[in-house]
Amino acid sequence: MQREYHKPRVGVSACLLGDAVRYNGGHKRHAWLVDVLGPTVEWVPVCPEVEIGLGTPREPIDLTRAITGELRLLTTGTRADLTDRMQRYATDRIDALAALELSGYVLKADSPSCGPDGVRVVGADARGLFAASLIDRLPDLPIVDERALDDPERREAFVARVRAYHAKIRP
Repeated sequence: MQREYHKPRVGVSACLLGDAVRYNGGHKRHAWLVDVLGPTVEWVPVCPEVEIGLGTPREPIDLTRAITGELRLLTTGTRADLTDRMQRYATDRIDALAALELSGYVLKADSPSCGPDGVRVVGADARGLFAASLIDRLPDLPIVDERALDDPERREAFVARVRAYHAKIRP
C-alpha cells in the first residue's frame, strides 16, 4: 500500500501571504511565496503582533536596547513596553508550532518581532524577539527571511533544506 504524501508545513509571517496584519493595516505579499512555493506546501501563517492582541492598524513598534543592555520591544509613540508579553507569547506559540512538525519557516525581514537578523535597534542590529525565540527553540529548522528568497540560489537552497527536513521528520 502506498503512503499518502503530506505537503511540508511551513510557518510564515502572515503579511507575506497578503494578510493585512501590518502596523499600517497593509501587507507585504511576496508573489513567489504565494504563487510558486504556495501550492507545494501547507502554510502556517503567524503574526506575533496581532496574536498578542495588537490591532491593525496599530502604533509601530521598535527594538530598543535598555541601559542594562537587554533588548526591549516598545511602541514608538507611547513607549509601551511589549517585551514580556511577546516573550510569553513566543514561548507558547513556538511550542505549538513545534508540535505541528514544521519543515521550515519564512520570516519578515527587518521586523522587530520576526526579523531573523539585522533588525534595526537604536545603536545596533539584532534579531526580532519572536525570531530569536524561534531560532533558539528550533535551531535545526530551515529558516529564511523573504529578502533571501529574492536570490535564486538562496531560494533553491531553502526549498531543498525544507524538503530534506520534511523527509527526515516524515519518512
